Amino acid sequence: MCTTCGCGQADVTVEGEGHDHGHHHHHHHAHDHDHAHHHDHGPLGAAHAPGLSAARIIEVEENILAHNDHLAAHNREDLAAKGVLALNLVSSPGSGKTTLLARTARDMADRTPIAVIEGDQQTSLDADRIRETGARAVQVNTGKGCHLDADMVRRALGTLEMDDGGVLFIENVGNLVCPAGFDLGEAAKVVILSVTEGEDKPIKYPDMFAAARLMVLNKADLLPYVPFDVETCIDYARRVNPKIGVLTVSALTGEGLDKWYAWIDALRAEQAALAAVG
Repeated sequence: MCTTCGCGQADVTVEGEGHDHGHHHHHHHAHDHDHAHHHDHGPLGAAHAPGLSAARIIEVEENILAHNDHLAAHNREDLAAKGVLALNLVSSPGSGKTTLLARTARDMADRTPIAVIEGDQQTSLDADRIRETGARAVQVNTGKGCHLDADMVRRALGTLEMDDGGVLFIENVGNLVCPAGFDLGEAAKVVILSVTEGEDKPIKYPDMFAAARLMVLNKADLLPYVPFDVETCIDYARRVNPKIGVLTVSALTGEGLDKWYAWIDALRAEQAALAAVG
């Protein structure tokens, strides 16, 4: 259940799983983690049941997020042990997220192994697009769910072969609200905003931009044709997150992608350095 909108997630499916994970999650990992799962499913979840007190609603929501954070910590630990950099790509639908990811997978294939977890409510279209690039991908369909959570990512990791030292891209469900509150075990959130969406999105959806380490302004090739003020957008983003990085790119033409790849390489080096001293 999402603590923001109360969506259900009982019909989640993970490509490649050979058994049902609807409500009974039986994990068999080499490491000993306690993965008790207490999801509140249903159209609005237990937290929004009629007659529930405000204090009880807060308690349920806190429990859900705490449980998610517990699983996210284990995801992060497992990924770090393999030297894998995980990036959580978030955006509204239509930002060009999958196009950027497919181009990235092609362009970076010669420098690092690439794996992708694709999140959508239905279909495997995006995972199919990624696999066409030669990268490994697994599709997670969230059904009524409006975002990925740490348990979905853990399940996907169980079906996805990853080489040590590579990059894992997690393409979240298109949504600028709910994914902001759910840690998946990533090293950083990257929010992708196309110039066709309007420069006011960072102040309309501040939680997402506050949670992101980088804002990628995509579809820069359309700037001459749309009323989008880049500097105003950056100003809005830095009002809610003074430290957010900004890149302006076009996944279609390749403009600015060298800086995007350099940012990923720098983050890989940063993670490797932290691992070396840790």
